[in-house]
Amino acid sequence: MKYLSEYRNLEATKSYLKLIENTITKPWKIMEVCGGQTHGLVKNGIINLLPDKVQMIHGPGCPVCVTPLNLIDKAIELLENDVIVCSFGDMIRVPGSKKSLLETKANGGDLRILYSPLEAVKIAKENPDKEVVFFAVGFETTAPANALSVLHAQKEGVKNYSILVSHVLVPPAMEAILDDKFSNIDAFLGAGHVCAIMGYKEYHPLSEKYKIPIVITGFEPLDLVQGIYMAVHQLEKGIYKVENQYARVVKEEGNKAAIDVIHKVFEIGNREWRGIGEIPNSGYKLTKEFMDFDAELKFGISNIHVPENATCIAGEILKGIKKPHECSEFGKTCTPSNPLGAPMVSSEGACAAYYHFSETTF
Repeated sequence: MKYLSEYRNLEATKSYLKLIENTITKPWKIMEVCGGQTHGLVKNGIINLLPDKVQMIHGPGCPVCVTPLNLIDKAIELLENDVIVCSFGDMIRVPGSKKSLLETKANGGDLRILYSPLEAVKIAKENPDKEVVFFAVGFETTAPANALSVLHAQKEGVKNYSILVSHVLVPPAMEAILDDKFSNIDAFLGAGHVCAIMGYKEYHPLSEKYKIPIVITGFEPLDLVQGIYMAVHQLEKGIYKVENQYARVVKEEGNKAAIDVIHKVFEIGNREWRGIGEIPNSGYKLTKEFMDFDAELKFGISNIHVPENATCIAGEILKGIKKPHECSEFGKTCTPSNPLGAPMVSSEGACAAYYHFSETTF
């Protein structure tokens, strides 16, 4: 496939690793924002091939991982009350405060695993006597499809469809990490998928405010090592700016059609993040025009609040303060088959990446 095999070229990857080694003179800490980048780094062994002076810090870029227990418990509440709940597969095994969506399905709940929210609208049309809710989880990447499902339901007059919104935004999370007193990040690898939708104009003020390099990258081995080299080059030169390694996919202005759809259905508001707490203006919520499609309001479940699991250190991992293997429960009471938190479940979770692919002895 064009633009894929070229970025898995071993010799080209080795050449950039050599460039990093020849350029670096000081220790630098670089956070890759996206969970897909984390898996690319760990699965391909890149973390072990980088010079010791480069320390990769794993960020909060896994939408399933940052979804708080509150939202999962709300989805479970709906599922236990004769609502058809639809979701992407990654979310169904994430523990709520007492159980997961999958366990609730085993007890008789009507849970549907889908590839698109538009399928959920179809299910609602086919079941007019049942309420159907799509668990709308994701960063900016999945927001256009979820917004389209609402527009489609409105157009078709499907009144028994709504969405449980759990959309979060990357730039406010990056700013929250940089404002944290324990943060010691020197540079970021920006999330390529998010920037493919939103572009990267809003990263320029962030780079300028915190005097920090931000390099947008893809997810293949060559993408990642080239992006790391670009970040190291900036750091060694004492400069800071936004660079776009993923130019074959990402444009500065983003995808205008997708952005227009998002802004038609959603507006920005505060959002709670798992283990981190509420970050101002860090998520999407439905606009007043589309409030009838807001599952929280429709079913009166906004008042469900539960504390996070005290045993799980997901918040520290998502902020880059700790690595997965530094958790005392990692690989013991917390495994993919018996997870304590979302980072061990999700296909983009840092804990799952370390469990499946890391050669480190824990």
